Amino acid sequence: MDVHELLAALRAAGVPDGYYWIEGVHEPAPTPPDFAYLRKDRSGAWETGTYERGRHHALGRDTDEAEGCARLLRLLI
Repeated sequence: MDVHELLAALRAAGVPDGYYWIEGVHEPAPTPPDFAYLRKDRSGAWETGTYERGRHHALGRDTDEAEGCARLLRLLI
Protein backbone atom coordinates (compact mmCIF):
# COMPACT_ATOMS: atom_id res chain seq x y z
CA MET A 1 0.00 0.00 0.00
CA ASP A 2 1.22 3.49 -0.79
CA VAL A 3 -0.05 6.82 0.56
CA HIS A 4 -2.62 7.21 -2.23
CA GLU A 5 -4.05 3.75 -1.56
CA LEU A 6 -4.07 4.57 2.15
CA LEU A 7 -6.16 7.67 1.51
CA ALA A 8 -8.61 5.62 -0.58
CA ALA A 9 -8.83 2.94 2.14
CA LEU A 10 -9.51 5.51 4.88
CA ARG A 11 -12.22 7.17 2.82
CA ALA A 12 -13.77 3.81 1.92
CA ALA A 13 -13.87 2.96 5.63
CA GLY A 14 -15.69 6.23 6.37
CA VAL A 15 -12.94 7.77 8.50
CA PRO A 16 -13.66 11.53 8.61
CA ASP A 17 -11.12 13.65 6.69
CA GLY A 18 -10.25 15.72 9.76
CA TYR A 19 -9.03 12.69 11.72
CA TYR A 20 -5.82 12.24 9.73
CA TRP A 21 -3.05 14.04 7.82
CA ILE A 22 -0.92 12.32 5.16
CA GLU A 23 2.05 14.38 4.02
CA GLY A 24 1.70 15.53 0.43
CA VAL A 25 -1.55 13.63 -0.13
CA HIS A 26 -4.14 14.74 2.41
CA GLU A 27 -3.42 17.90 4.39
CA PRO A 28 -6.76 19.33 5.59
CA ALA A 29 -7.11 23.09 5.69
CA PRO A 30 -7.68 24.58 8.09
CA THR A 31 -5.53 22.19 10.06
CA PRO A 32 -7.59 20.28 12.65
CA PRO A 33 -6.55 20.73 16.29
CA ASP A 34 -5.91 16.98 16.78
CA PHE A 35 -5.25 14.24 14.22
CA ALA A 36 -3.23 11.12 13.40
CA TYR A 37 -0.50 11.62 10.82
CA LEU A 38 1.93 9.94 8.46
CA ARG A 39 4.96 11.88 7.28
CA LYS A 40 8.58 11.37 6.29
CA ASP A 41 11.08 12.35 8.97
CA ARG A 42 14.51 13.87 8.38
CA SER A 43 16.12 10.45 7.94
CA GLY A 44 13.61 9.44 5.26
CA ALA A 45 11.69 7.04 7.50
CA TRP A 46 7.90 7.11 7.62
CA GLU A 47 6.76 8.51 10.96
CA THR A 48 3.29 7.73 12.26
CA GLY A 49 1.88 9.57 15.22
CA THR A 50 -0.62 11.98 16.65
CA TYR A 51 -0.75 15.75 16.67
CA GLU A 52 -2.27 17.14 19.84
CA ARG A 53 -2.12 20.52 21.54
CA GLY A 54 0.26 21.90 18.93
CA ARG A 55 2.81 19.06 19.17
CA HIS A 56 3.66 16.01 17.11
CA HIS A 57 3.94 12.77 19.10
CA ALA A 58 5.63 9.97 17.15
CA LEU A 59 4.21 6.51 17.76
CA GLY A 60 6.39 4.62 15.31
CA ARG A 61 8.85 4.82 12.44
CA ASP A 62 9.03 2.51 9.46
CA THR A 63 11.62 2.42 6.68
CA ASP A 64 9.00 1.11 4.25
CA GLU A 65 6.10 3.26 3.01
CA ALA A 66 3.72 0.27 3.05
CA GLU A 67 4.51 -0.43 6.70
CA GLY A 68 3.91 3.21 7.64
CA CYS A 69 0.60 3.20 5.78
CA ALA A 70 -0.46 -0.03 7.49
CA ARG A 71 0.39 1.46 10.89
CA LEU A 72 -1.77 4.55 10.31
CA LEU A 73 -4.60 2.42 8.94
CA ARG A 74 -4.53 0.26 12.09
CA LEU A 75 -4.65 3.37 14.26
CA LEU A 76 -7.75 4.71 12.55
CA ILE A 77 -9.84 1.64 11.77
